[in-house]
Amino acid sequence: MSEEQVVNMMFSDEKDGDEPELSLSTLAALNEFLSEKKEREERLRLIAETAERNEKVLDEVVLEEDWQLSQFWYDDHTSVVLANEALRLAGTEGRIACISCPTLYKELRKHKPASVKAQLFEYDTRFSVYGDDFTFYDYRSPLEIPKDLGSSFEVVVADPPFLSEECLTKTALTMRYLSKGPLILCTGSIMEDLAGRLLQLRMCAFQPKHRNNLANDFRCYANYDFDSATLVHETS
Repeated sequence: MSEEQVVNMMFSDEKDGDEPELSLSTLAALNEFLSEKKEREERLRLIAETAERNEKVLDEVVLEEDWQLSQFWYDDHTSVVLANEALRLAGTEGRIACISCPTLYKELRKHKPASVKAQLFEYDTRFSVYGDDFTFYDYRSPLEIPKDLGSSFEVVVADPPFLSEECLTKTALTMRYLSKGPLILCTGSIMEDLAGRLLQLRMCAFQPKHRNNLANDFRCYANYDFDSATLVHETS
């Protein structure tokens, strides 16, 4: 049960002019929610502690999508294509910024050499188990990130959580701030015009997919010839 559902049940139990009084069913739901939350937090704590002793444990971390945060994980093929291209652009000692795309970050962890740095900028604090690789990021405050990270990434890949002009505009500010050049954006096809105006991005032939199919037409954009580069990956 989600936090929103529990809150709605609590409000439904209130009566005008009366002190709030929880019904037995609402109290049971609240206890269930708190118990599940405590279990999740304990599981993440144990993962983090184990990871200090065994770095490979983090690669096995599987978190459920939180639809309230508009999270939709990439399918395996999409993760591999994006990771291979990001690694190509990063070179042997480059840095890769993953903005709101944790499945890409996890794929990079599997294949990147130790000399390549991948940084996850993410609102969901469950991913803080990745330690220094995690930077809390809220698109509503696009430049509230460490100043030393400005213009320090060979490639920036972003997947804004919401299909809105505000979300993309503010995410674009972050992308420009972090990037040395190449930009890759994954978002809906309805954002094509805005992506072009904000970042001079062009829609690619490559079409990213998700583990759970989305109703929206989802596309990839870049400020360079992304398709030619990824075609080499798939045919070599």
